[in-house]
Formats: sequence, C-alpha cells, structure tokens
Amino acid sequence: MIEQAIADLLGYALRVGLIEDCDHTWAANRLLEALKLDSWEEPGTVQDRPLEDILKDLLDWAVENGRIEEGTTSRDLFDTELMGRLTPRPSQVIREFQARYEESPETATDWYYQFSQDTDYIRRYRIAKDVKWVAPTPYGDLDITINLSKPEKDPRAIAAAKTAPQGGYPKCQLCRENEGYAGRMNHPARQNHRIIPITIDGKDWFFQYSPYVYYNEHCIVFNGAHVPMKIDRSAFRKLLDFVKQFPHYFVGSNADLPIVGGSILSHDHFQGGRYTFAMEKAPVEKEVSFPGFEDVECGIVKWPMSVIRLRSADDDRLVDLAEKILTTWRGYTDEAAFIFAETNGEPHNTITPIARMRDGKFELDLVLRNNLTTEEYPLGVYHPHQELHHIKKENIGLIEVMGLAVLPSRLKGELAALADALVAGRDIRADEALEKHNHWAEELKTRYTFTRENAMGILQKEVGVVFAKVLEHAGVYKCTDEGRAAFLRFISSVK
Repeated sequence: MIEQAIADLLGYALRVGLIEDCDHTWAANRLLEALKLDSWEEPGTVQDRPLEDILKDLLDWAVENGRIEEGTTSRDLFDTELMGRLTPRPSQVIREFQARYEESPETATDWYYQFSQDTDYIRRYRIAKDVKWVAPTPYGDLDITINLSKPEKDPRAIAAAKTAPQGGYPKCQLCRENEGYAGRMNHPARQNHRIIPITIDGKDWFFQYSPYVYYNEHCIVFNGAHVPMKIDRSAFRKLLDFVKQFPHYFVGSNADLPIVGGSILSHDHFQGGRYTFAMEKAPVEKEVSFPGFEDVECGIVKWPMSVIRLRSADDDRLVDLAEKILTTWRGYTDEAAFIFAETNGEPHNTITPIARMRDGKFELDLVLRNNLTTEEYPLGVYHPHQELHHIKKENIGLIEVMGLAVLPSRLKGELAALADALVAGRDIRADEALEKHNHWAEELKTRYTFTRENAMGILQKEVGVVFAKVLEHAGVYKCTDEGRAAFLRFISSVK
C-alpha cells in the first residue's frame, strides 16, 4: 500500500505541475526521507485519485508504523510536511506569479489560487464540508456559513492577545516567517505555503490566500513586520493601492480596536478577494456631501451598520476625505446618540474600511465603529447582545460587516438536533446543548408549524433573521428616523 500511495502522490504532483518529469527521482527520495524509508519498489501503474485519499493512505501507514501519533493535529503536521517536500521554492513561485501578472492581474491570481489549492495549503476537501446558505432579509440576501475548521473565539480572549507579550517563532499565524515553517502542536505547519511580495504605499507587504476560504478567492494582505492593526491615512492609501494593482479584487481592513476588530489585532493585515457581498450590492439611501469635496460622490448606504460610501476617479481625493472623516470620528461624542469618543482615557471610535473598483472609479466604504461597554452590555453596546449569543457571540469583523456570517461549528449539530426536537415536540430545556436556543425556539413555535420536511429550512431562514439583528446591534446609528438624524449630525460635523 505504501509504495502505491507514494507513486500516486508523485503522479498527482506531476499532473498539477508541482514537479516535472526530471524531478521524479528527487521527489521520491524526499518522500522516502520523510517516511523514514530506505528504499521502495515503484509500482507499475499510477492511480489518478483524489489527493485526500492518497494522503489518508500515507497518514494511516505512518500511524500504524509509529512514524506519527494518531490525532488530527499530528496528521495535519505530517501531511503538510509531505506536500511541502513537493512544493516549489518561493523564488520559483514568485517568478511564475510575476510572469503571469505581466499578462494580467487576473491571470496571476487565477494561477496562484489554483496553486494554493494544489499544494493542499487550502484543503479543498475540508472547505467543501462547510455548511452554507443564503438568507433573504430587508437588507438583501445575506450569506450564512457554518465553519467546520476554525474554533469560536471569545472577544475577551482576542482583546487580551493584542496586549500580550509577543514571543515565539513565528510570532503569529500571519507573519511572513510562516512560509515553510514545520509547525508544532499549537501552531500549524506551513511547508506548503508560499507568499507573494507586493508594495503598497511604498511599504513591503505580502499577499496570500486564507486557508479557510470563507468566500471565493479569500485573500490576506499583510505587513512584512509584526506590528498591530492601525487604521489611519496610510491604511486608506494601502487599500486603494492594492485595488489599483488588483482591480478585480476588493480589499478591506478590520478595525483596530478590541470588540469591533477581527480575531487578530496584533498583526497589521487586510482581507480581500473576488466576491460580491450584500453590502456592496446595497444602494446609497441618501446622498451627502462634505465641504471641499463636492467632486467626490458620497452617501449613506442602506445597510444595518453605519456606512459612508465615497466614490471618485481620483484615489488621492478619497484618501484625503477618508482621513478627514476618520479624524473627526475618532474624537466625536454625541451623548444623545450614546456615542462616546472615549471613557476613562480609553478610545472607542474607529472605522472598518473597504475598497474596490466599480465602473472605472475607486470606491471606499467607511463603516463607523464604537467599542463602548457597559454593565448591561459587557461585551459591547455595538456588538451582538446577549439574546443573540446562542447563534453569534464573536466579534463582528470585516467579513460579517459586509454581510457574510461566519458561525461556529457547534451550530451544525445544534440546528439539526433542534429541528428534530421541534418536530417531535420535545422539551428543549431538557437538552443541555440546546437549552441556549429555548427562548428563540419558543418564539418560532408561535409563528410556524414544524414538520420533518420544513424544519431545517425554517431554522436556516431564521438564522438569517438573527444575523441581520446582529448587524443592527453592531450599527452605531440605527435604521430609524432618530438614528439617521444622529448619523447626519456626525456628517455635518466633518469640516
């Protein structure tokens, strides 16, 4: 079995272009070294089968023969080592990307995205197991995903990570030092990982794809230095520089404060890709203008969060106006709207920015954020409130802001069990795993008659309703007459 699996992996690497015919003997010996084999008898045939099946055979053999211990982490570390031994060097990958970029940016990213899957850095067979659906809401069709490969994070743990002493190697999972790293039990292996250098705002940054792929061509653009997230003029400049170089992609940044930021605040980075989110489709509900920037198209977006959209053919004008809006927002307090720039010296206001090209113009969406906490809302006033935590309690970062819910893996089993319980009429409070959903389920029972045929469809639709409420909670200005009046007060304060 082991000889056939080795031959099949070599055949796979040849088919997808990781190696060439002249690399065959070298590549075989690289695999034998990892497997601690002194020799092998090459079988007469190579089976064209899925990479997942080939790696499973190799991993099963490694466990049975004491090369590795059983367990998902040990298996992940070892199969990444095997794939890393077949992955071209960074210099080769960069040359190939740059040559294809000369043809077009799209040609380059098409190749690089496929390459990142072929090396198994993006584990296609795991991504395919994620649960996804679209939920209609008053704000448009929201994307709902249940992620099955990334654990749910507590917002307080994320906040603590930003201020924790930075040590170890690599310092975090975004650092450039991850390229080729062997990994360890608490840090993923990245021997099959290759990154692309880019220059934005005159700084050395890097471009890669996310191994989790929450949406099509989900990429990460990250600082070559391990420095914290920071939203400032340079961030706007970098975002627009990126879409200038890759006009078929959007790119955005998480905010730079705890609670309203993403899961990694300690390393400056953006996320982008080739995908149209519901927020991008959302229209401008009210046009506005800013003094001295009458040439820039501006408006409030019809969206549950508080979004100012800027459009211009001149990206420098967008940077200038975005900086002015950010500077004003950082110091803005409106007690009537329960917005405080700071309390006890702690700043609360920041922005989640998203850049794209549309119809030949640069577009910049500025999402106003505030991370104020109170005794009633200890995780954040503008954060999903406690009654929604049975579905979503994590920070509302960039991806959620744009209309894609990344929900914890526990919900796959919980929603299935809840559907069964509703159909059977069981007491949900008696089930420890489902008890958190009881209030929600009781309310749903007043509006629906559940059957085996419709239960899951109803729950998926209603999860979309909950996610829309999550975004409403995260919006600093509500979609009400009072909220819009307060929004306009802020806009009029930008001078």
